[in-house]
Amino acid sequence: MLLKVKNINKFYDNKHVLKDVSFEIKKGEIYGLVGESGCGKSTTAKILIGLTDKDNGEVIFNNKTMCQKGARTSKQIQMVFQDPNSSLNPMKNIKWILEEPFKLHKIKDKKFISNKILEMLDMANLSSDVLKKHPYEMSGGQKQKIAIILALLSNPTLLIADEAVSSLDLSGQASILNFFKKLQQELKLSYLFISHDLRVVYHMCDRIGVMRHGEIVEEGTPEEIYSNPKHEYTKALLRALPSSPEFMKELNSI
Repeated sequence: MLLKVKNINKFYDNKHVLKDVSFEIKKGEIYGLVGESGCGKSTTAKILIGLTDKDNGEVIFNNKTMCQKGARTSKQIQMVFQDPNSSLNPMKNIKWILEEPFKLHKIKDKKFISNKILEMLDMANLSSDVLKKHPYEMSGGQKQKIAIILALLSNPTLLIADEAVSSLDLSGQASILNFFKKLQQELKLSYLFISHDLRVVYHMCDRIGVMRHGEIVEEGTPEEIYSNPKHEYTKALLRALPSSPEFMKELNSI
């Protein structure tokens, strides 16, 4: 087991935001966390990455207890945010941005750095021409791919994608979801894939946890969640899904 989250609780201003949240992610697995905005999905992710402290509970990553209060988590856990602009310095070109992680880790081999960056760009179907560009000169999908590459340069084994496609148009969403799948297959990555859209997690994930008011109220495979939902909240989410043939066609192409 790569990740075990056991009975995590979090309070903000005496409000119980996370209530005994527990789930596991196996090596090579995509685990989906789905629910409405404000249900606690992003707070869970921030605890795992070390941006927020939990109040109690336990996180075990690679058989080691993580997320002690005030401590950073392993660099093997990286996060991709909803807005790629939050990860990309608008004043710098993409070459500078992608070289920065190597500087932080004191890697000075220029040939190694160049080859690694070009390898990742090729995997993302991006031309080396983007290295000269600034983030504002790129599309939303291209920027998100760069943000993903930036997260991958630390060689993580677990990637957290927090609503990573929700701000993109249909073709951009399909492109990023395809990229995530390709990375999983070629790099043997595991994911915590966070979304408010059950359609996306159905097509992307091996297992799904449904979160409501800070609790995971139901868990199962995509087929179990879609075909035989147990909790009334899950049923309500399914009933609320918009009908979009174009979007489903894009998803089915993944």
